Amino acid sequence: MAIEAEGIRKRYGDTEVLKGVDLSVPAGTVLGLLGPNGAGKTTSVRILATLVPPDGGRATVAGYDVAEEPMKVRRRIGLAGQYAAVDERLTGRENLTLIGRLYRLGRAGAARRAAELLERFELTHAADRETKTYSGGMRRRLDLAASLLAEPTVLFLDEPTTGLDLTSRMTLWTMVREQVDAGVTVLLTTQYLEEADHLADRIAVIDKGQVIADGTPDELKRKVGGERLEISLAEGADAAEVTRLLEGVSVGPPATGGDGRTVTVPVASGIGAIADAAAALRERGVEVTDFAMRRPSMDDVFLSLTGHVGGGAETTGQQEVKA
Repeated sequence: MAIEAEGIRKRYGDTEVLKGVDLSVPAGTVLGLLGPNGAGKTTSVRILATLVPPDGGRATVAGYDVAEEPMKVRRRIGLAGQYAAVDERLTGRENLTLIGRLYRLGRAGAARRAAELLERFELTHAADRETKTYSGGMRRRLDLAASLLAEPTVLFLDEPTTGLDLTSRMTLWTMVREQVDAGVTVLLTTQYLEEADHLADRIAVIDKGQVIADGTPDELKRKVGGERLEISLAEGADAAEVTRLLEGVSVGPPATGGDGRTVTVPVASGIGAIADAAAALRERGVEVTDFAMRRPSMDDVFLSLTGHVGGGAETTGQQEVKA
């Protein structure tokens, strides 16, 4: 395991932010950490990245205890926070070279590593421009490049794509997957549920300072419910009749949409249920305009598990930080 946490606790004043968090992340995989406002995601990342000490429990990152061996942990991790930590008065190359020197890579080593990362993250054309001229997506790419300067084995990404357009987000997704393919372990917090669905090998859902669910995206979706057959009826079709007709292939009560022309039927997984439903409709001459199998989304999972619809600000009692 590249990351292991057992019973991690943290309190700020009267507010217990973490109430015994357990996490485990195998090397070379991505764990998506999801949760509503104030759930404890950012606090968990800060503890694992040695930025704040836990009040209880134990955690190891890259094989080292975060409380007892913080310097050894820091030499093996990279961290990209919620906002791009770049100096706008420096060029992209100067930003990376400066951080490389702080990592004690030496003048030549820092310059060489900066050039490598500028090329990998498609920033060479803007390398010698002040970063205040960069777009939001370019700044995030530079920030991610900075987190990789010391070639970490574990990378913490705290909402790395917040505020980016879809194209920039997809570019960063590709770059994250490239790091994982190279053996880097990633812990990702995000307020975009489709991002976790796309990137994460496993997802942990945290709420009120505790992990309430853990599994692959498919495992969590199955907990919400099985697949649903969604049928849009042609004008003139009787939705009530179709509902009765499909009761024989459903594994739960069919539902009719508010428009009166959409019928949703929970069905067992597999092509057999689809074939049976299609045959029943064809036999009765029911005309449809759309016939599709729908799976639960991560939004469905999140709402079912937490009763919330997304991320936001995490209040610690001393300060407010993005969750």
